[in-house]
Amino acid sequence: MSDLMEQVTGDQDPLKKLLSKIPGFDGFMERQNRRAADALLRETIRLQFHEQWKRVSELQQEFANAGELMYLDDLETAATKIQTFIDKVDGASRGYSSFFDAIKINEEELAKIYEFDAALLDMADGVSSAISNIHASMGTDGLPAAVRHLVSLSRDLVSTFDQRDEVVKAIQ
Repeated sequence: MSDLMEQVTGDQDPLKKLLSKIPGFDGFMERQNRRAADALLRETIRLQFHEQWKRVSELQQEFANAGELMYLDDLETAATKIQTFIDKVDGASRGYSSFFDAIKINEEELAKIYEFDAALLDMADGVSSAISNIHASMGTDGLPAAVRHLVSLSRDLVSTFDQRDEVVKAIQ
């Protein structure tokens, strides 16, 4: 009798053991894990880019205080693009399909979506470097190019995200 009890109450949650006997449930659990990973990735991307957005806002304040008004429009463009990107991340189609969805995303398609997400996360480092470069370039001849580079990167964020969105829409 104790052997039977040990089988039922082993290291796995009894409910999970029971549900694992249901055909297709393992796939459901995998999709649940994907949901959790997707939510964590989105939150990480959002937080990293929100930090960069704050840094651009601080730059705008520094430039205004220093009388460097000619760069404020470009910095506002960069800040707006970064905020647009953050908003798109928050409202994007998810990189998984749920248990009851009629359309199932296969592993290859999911890998494409995750590649875009990883690239977006990597772009946070590029934006951070561009902002640091603007700080370092203040008062030098390199400042206009540094500001243009940040604006270009912020536009790339939105276009890269739009490409990701097209991949997701093509799957559905």
